[in-house]
Amino acid sequence: MEVILKEDVNKLGHRGDVVKVADGYGRNYLLPEKLAIEATLANKAVIEQMKASAVRKSAKEKTGAEQLATQLSEVELVFERKVGENEHLFGSVTSGDIAQQLEQKGFNIDRRKISLEEPLKTIGEYHVPVKLHREVTSHIKVTVKGDQPEAEAATATA
Repeated sequence: MEVILKEDVNKLGHRGDVVKVADGYGRNYLLPEKLAIEATLANKAVIEQMKASAVRKSAKEKTGAEQLATQLSEVELVFERKVGENEHLFGSVTSGDIAQQLEQKGFNIDRRKISLEEPLKTIGEYHVPVKLHREVTSHIKVTVKGDQPEAEAATATA
């Protein structure tokens, strides 16, 4: 099945591309999620208009993403979690936690754009990449601390 992508799809293509996909993938995911339309002759004519508007929209999005990236580079997030032995956390800090704290600071960023390969499970300072646009990536400083009262109690009893 050939489809025309209406949005960028990871590992498939960019907005306006005509790609060949499995029938089930197109019918059950791309079309219902409005990520693509079927590649008919009429739709192929519409594609040229879509590409022109996509170029304008992408340039506008890139400008907005660059401005947001400069703001995000100055953001520092601090998470406090319970700590066990060897500074290992009970639980972890996930991309959802980071997105939630960013939202509290006034940045509305989807958790899927936060490129955290695996959840943070140890105390420390991390630089987490956030992919704001296909060509724009920013880094957020994330500090994970242990909760102090329990850590002090553990050292006092030892």
